Amino acid sequence: MLRFVRGAAEPGAAMRESENMHFDLAAIPATDAYKLLVSTVVPRPIALVTTVDAAGRVNAAPFSFFNAVSSVPPVVVLGISPGDPGGAGGGAGDGYKDTERNIRDTGEFVVNLVDEAIAERMNICAVDFPTAIGELEKAELHPLPSIGIRPPRVAESPVSFECQRITGLSLGAGSTLEVGRVIHIHIRDDLVDPERYYVATDKMRLIGRMHGRGWYARTSDLFLMERMSFAEWQDGKR
Repeated sequence: MLRFVRGAAEPGAAMRESENMHFDLAAIPATDAYKLLVSTVVPRPIALVTTVDAAGRVNAAPFSFFNAVSSVPPVVVLGISPGDPGGAGGGAGDGYKDTERNIRDTGEFVVNLVDEAIAERMNICAVDFPTAIGELEKAELHPLPSIGIRPPRVAESPVSFECQRITGLSLGAGSTLEVGRVIHIHIRDDLVDPERYYVATDKMRLIGRMHGRGWYARTSDLFLMERMSFAEWQDGKR
């Protein structure tokens, strides 16, 4: 169900508020609500998440419902959509993805950030491989031992976060939100000055998720806008 929501100005006024289309998400199919959401919340950072299951098998899967939400303590979140209830793609058929099940069972995961150099290999990790097939191997990505947790990090990733699970929230129908505390950060040597804790963000060339199934954005087109103090804002208004 949709309708026009018009601005407060009277018809015929010289200037009118812009017209916005309104969508009642409870009244449209979930697939359509998804399209509206992911087409407007852009760009989204991508987490290539590595986990291990009880048998020690490594799973790697990309997620764009991901972000950092706290610095004290350092915390990241992952939004994990439902898995195939039939168990296709290596799932157990319980409605959860392997990543969610592994995080819940072990309390550990690694977030590996994705740059332009490994974008296509990240995309291979999104294939619904059976559990017995390792995504990293098929994507020609290489695991490196983590320091404080069992899941490995990805050698080709410019930045990796070792995370311990704080909690998980059920969002309904197999959708979950996993909250993890970052305990170790690995940054490629050429991207960081360890004495100043300065990261050359512009050199990382990370990519972000855009709309639709195959659209991505680069982070190489940047502009600087300093945050203002109240006094600076006042000066600018004079």
